Amino acid sequence: MGTLAPTDPKELRPLLHERIDQWAAEDLPLLHRVMLELERDRLVAALNEEFDRDRESGRLARLPEIIREARAALALRSPAPA
Repeated sequence: MGTLAPTDPKELRPLLHERIDQWAAEDLPLLHRVMLELERDRLVAALNEEFDRDRESGRLARLPEIIREARAALALRSPAPA
């Protein structure tokens, strides 16, 4: 690993594919878990940004009202449990 990897995704993607193909089979679950964690982190960051926008717009302040409306709509659609 003495050489630096390229930073251009178009160059890096094929190199990563090649490296993955060379990995030992028993190490692939670990690599998969790391990739899942990276994706989770990306999704959490996106959700946080959306929540920040909702908070700034006042939408989260209306959350109790939105929940009441949703529960009322659901109650009209389904019969009460016995």
